[in-house]
Amino acid sequence: MSAYRQSPFANLTPVVKNLLIINLICFIPFILLSNYDYQMKVVVNGGLFYFNSPQFRVWQILTYMFLHGGWTHILFNMFALFMFGPILEYAIGPKRFFNLYFICGIGAALFQMLVQAIEVYHITGGFTISQPMLESSYLQYGVNAQKLFDIYTTPIVGASGAIFGLLVAFGMLYPNMELMILFIPVPVKAKYIIPVYILIEIYAGLSPTAGDNVAHFAHLGGALLGFIMIKLWRYR
Repeated sequence: MSAYRQSPFANLTPVVKNLLIINLICFIPFILLSNYDYQMKVVVNGGLFYFNSPQFRVWQILTYMFLHGGWTHILFNMFALFMFGPILEYAIGPKRFFNLYFICGIGAALFQMLVQAIEVYHITGGFTISQPMLESSYLQYGVNAQKLFDIYTTPIVGASGAIFGLLVAFGMLYPNMELMILFIPVPVKAKYIIPVYILIEIYAGLSPTAGDNVAHFAHLGGALLGFIMIKLWRYR
């Protein structure tokens, strides 16, 4: 038995390695601060708010991708990046992989905001409300007041939109690669399991349950951009 064991990080590609490092560095405030301080000092500035919200800042379209809401959130996203990212980066090259990641992440933010704008329009008849800082601006919409308030005050964080874009790109380039999925004892080909993930997100987005604070349409937006980019680049 060889005394030399290769590190599991030895084959990390440069863009994936740097994305992992940046995400982990940006998670340090979550570890060091209380949840309240983290929300007030970090998420309120870097998380993505609806464009008409008083907390919205242009840079949030980019910074939201590097913030996460907890251990499960960041571990799932970074594990997916660690597993699928290097294969994709080898296949399409560092520059295009970098572009794919950020196009999917930014596209996810814009798609989620588009869905929110449609929801606001259905409630108010417009895409914005006047004086969103005032409680009365929401109460006048009756049973829809809480929904409207949540859209304006709940930030979106996480790299999930970009990760879903990578998953779709992976499934398109390697449809027959077999993957081991948690709770499924046999390997499943990517062309089967990844569409199932997308269908689950569509169902969850269209039929939200109480307490569900996941931005499902951001995931779908990232997946859509991943599909479009692979088609535009004409990879097979």
